[in-house]
Amino acid sequence: MSKQPKIISLYSGAGGLDYGFEAAGFDTAVAVEFDKQCCETLRRNRRSWRVVERSIFDVPTKEILKLGALKRAEVDLVIGGPPCQPFSKSAYWVKGDTSRLDDPRADTLAAYMQVIEEALPKAFLLENVGGLAFSGKDEGLKLLLDKIERINKKTKSNYVPYYQIVNAANYGVPQLRERFILVASREGLPFNFPSPTHGEPQPDLPLFPMKSSSVKLLPYRTAWDAIADVRPALGEKLSVQGKWAALLPSIPEGQNYLFHTDRGGGVPLFGWRRRYWQFLLKLAKNRPSWTIQAQPGSSIGPFHWENRRLSAQELCRLQTIPDDIVITGGRVEVQRQIGNAVPSLLAEVLARAIRTQLLELSPETGALKLMPPDRSPAPPPNKVEPVPDQYLHLKGDHAPHPGTGKGEAALARARKSA
Repeated sequence: MSKQPKIISLYSGAGGLDYGFEAAGFDTAVAVEFDKQCCETLRRNRRSWRVVERSIFDVPTKEILKLGALKRAEVDLVIGGPPCQPFSKSAYWVKGDTSRLDDPRADTLAAYMQVIEEALPKAFLLENVGGLAFSGKDEGLKLLLDKIERINKKTKSNYVPYYQIVNAANYGVPQLRERFILVASREGLPFNFPSPTHGEPQPDLPLFPMKSSSVKLLPYRTAWDAIADVRPALGEKLSVQGKWAALLPSIPEGQNYLFHTDRGGGVPLFGWRRRYWQFLLKLAKNRPSWTIQAQPGSSIGPFHWENRRLSAQELCRLQTIPDDIVITGGRVEVQRQIGNAVPSLLAEVLARAIRTQLLELSPETGALKLMPPDRSPAPPPNKVEPVPDQYLHLKGDHAPHPGTGKGEAALARARKSA
């Protein structure tokens, strides 16, 4: 049997990327992670991995190589997702168009590339939020491309970056989640991102079209596919709390607070688009989940169709984290670790492509190990309850959001900068 290709994992978190690469035949030699709770999760689940519980700024690359019994330029792959807060949509919402690179958390991109320069792996994968490459707001991407160019000149290597924003749901993950992925080979080998395999149902196309450019995709894997057989563990406290908890049963599956606006089918309690999309957002059995949040408030979903919070195992299933993984810590810590993870199935898909295209290794054959089963058809939606009396005083005319850049927060920023 050939040796497993070795990985250096940076900003490993709870291991979402690593479990996917493991499923594709890779071995994590060293995992560098600053967060104590994430390190506890990694150590509990994968005792053979060398987990370094320190900031990447405090761990010399030589030490990483030594811990993994690796040598410079002989490392197969470096993977990692530097913390992404400066480039997230929420950062734009709160801070507008201030420079993301002025945020000290953006230094993590440079730290990742420093390890690439000093370890010179055969290939590397960098994952981040889609906002990293937003048109006109792509300082982070420009920084990465500049760093790669400088590394090539300094080390005589030929890293050629290939990058794309991918939606995990297009590869069988039961969750709509966009991520920026950059992949590069030291030898300049081309990388073709795997073609999507899943999408909206296409009943009008034949399964194997003979004379058509159209490709019939498999239907999205759904929340029902992922969690139909999961029951919460004894003692898990999953009831919804807060001011709006009693309103959740009055919202249909697959909808959010917009149902209770003058453009929805419910009672006009709110203004159109006056709140975050995730406000009172509920899963639909026959659709993928929306993006799992790392730090949701009391009214921020997605919520289960049984009008409760999702259990730890349900969250893991929606992220395609293997069933043998136990996320350690209390509810808040578990949610944070899972919400910050990369869907492991997406990592498995990418890992298989990297094996064959960039490392020229034998392909992993057979079905993807982390693909959820197809449990279709899903049952019909649960019954919707009437709006409780305690909210009916809100019924009336509510102005919609005035548009991008015209909301209260944007106007407050404008007044402050004037």
